[in-house]
This record gives sequence, structure tokens and C-alpha cells, in this order.
Amino acid sequence: MSLNSEVTLRQQPVLDSTIAYREAGHPDAPVALFLHGNPTSSYIWRNILPLVAPVARSIAPDLIGFGRSGKPDIAYRFTDHVRYLDAFIERLGITSAYLIAQDWGTALAFHLAARRPELVRALAFMEFIRPLPAWKDFHQVPAAREMFRKFRTAGEGEALILDANSFVERVLPGSIVRTLSENEMAEYREPFPSPQSRRPILQLPRELPIEGEPADVTQLLERAHAALATSTYPKLLLVGDPGALVSPAFAERFARSLPNCRVLSLGAGRHYLQEDHASAIGSVVAGWIAGIESSLARHAA
Repeated sequence: MSLNSEVTLRQQPVLDSTIAYREAGHPDAPVALFLHGNPTSSYIWRNILPLVAPVARSIAPDLIGFGRSGKPDIAYRFTDHVRYLDAFIERLGITSAYLIAQDWGTALAFHLAARRPELVRALAFMEFIRPLPAWKDFHQVPAAREMFRKFRTAGEGEALILDANSFVERVLPGSIVRTLSENEMAEYREPFPSPQSRRPILQLPRELPIEGEPADVTQLLERAHAALATSTYPKLLLVGDPGALVSPAFAERFARSLPNCRVLSLGAGRHYLQEDHASAIGSVVAGWIAGIESSLARHAA
């Protein structure tokens, strides 16, 4: 089978809006669904998709309100992202997929896997969202912790994110080891030219499940993590050093708590590991998928 590694940008009508997505690979290959976080888009997977395309139909949507997807008049809560992602998956007719996720993409992947375990062929994840009992458990850098407290504070969050665009201008480049080029920064800035357009970025820090708030998101992700802890599908946890939400030491402990999970260290990295280790992530995920597919084929024979 000749597989196409060229990445195509597409759009689909979804609910009352549109979802943009990048796609590469043969339409008959197993699906790999790539889920990004805040404030990025499918663009963060741009150098990874071509490496995975030879073994999977690689699909990376822009979450609603992000990238080139629409910006409907909604609250952009976690449950809104769940609704639009579910509708996107249904629209594309995806019934089985490898989930590859980072940041808020992991929360969506875990929640999806808990509700629809039959859809999940395997899960690769990095820098993941989880319910945290206290603020001291969030982020390894105290200054970043304090910044996120301000993001969640009425008035301060609006000034920092809506007015100053600090999540794109400060948090994003500060969470990558290398320096993004001007063209790369322009791509990340483009979806958010005005304070109104940045509302999706502002809402997600306020959705982080810390100290039991917000209660509904905390409960949803507690259930999702409980399901993850009993799931049997293959898992791959990718980790950077020192990481941001996930340190190498924590990654090792967390992986030991999950069935069928292995850890792979990528080397120096903070939060947006795709920008520092695209080649490694793409090669590792492609080999991991190929190995699983080979094993499935042997058992089916």
C-alpha cells in the first residue's frame, strides 16, 4: 500500500460551526487522532503527522475556537470541547483510533476513552491534565503557578490574556526550549488577533481541576482517570526533562500505576514537547503503532 505523507488542511461543518483539521495518510489505514492543547492548534503536530502517515491515517483537528476552526458564541468550557470533538469524530465516521494527545488534548482523550473504550486502539500522551488536590501540585515552576492563579482571577485573567495576549506571547514560547521563528510565532498569533478572539484561551486555565474547582470538570476527570487506571489498551507516556506539568520522576510513578504503559524520555523539554522533539515523537509513535498493528495481525491470523 502506498501511503501519502503530504499533510492537507481541511474543514468540516460541525454542530453550529466548523472544525479545521490536518490530515495525512491513506484513508483505509488505521486512524491516529492527534489532540492539541492551549493555546495551540493542529499546527503543533505539523512535523509529526508526515512521520506517522506511513502507518496511519493521521488526523489532527483544531479544537473549537482554536487554529482555523470556527469561534461560535459559546463559553468554551471543557464540556463544550467534548461536544464539538464528539461531533467531529462522528462526522468523520471514526470508530477506532490511536489517540495521541498533549495538554488539554489529554483531558479530552482520557474522557473519550472512559466513555468509549471500544474506540481506543492505544493511547500516547504527554504533559497531561489531571485533578490536583492543591496548587503546589500544579506546575514545577512557582512563577508559572502564580501566573495561572492570576489567569483564574476575575479581572486579572482578562487583562493578561484578552488584552495582553500573554498566553501566546509569554507562556507558549517560555514553555519551549528552542526559540520559535517569527513565522512560527505568526502562525500561533494568527487565530487570536483581538481580545474577543482570545476568550477560548482564557477559559481553559479556569477549567483546570485544582483543589476541586471547577467541581464538574474535577468529577469528569476523576472518573476518566479512574477508567484509565483499569484500562488494558497499550499506553505510551512521553516525557521531557524537566517537563512542566509532568516531571520525569512523576511520569515513571504514574506509568507504574497504569496497566500496559511504558515511558519514553525525549530529553530536554518543558511543556510543548512537539516543538522541541517532533522527529523523535513522530518516529516513536509511528514505530509504536506499527508494532501494535503487527501484533494485532498476528493474533487475528
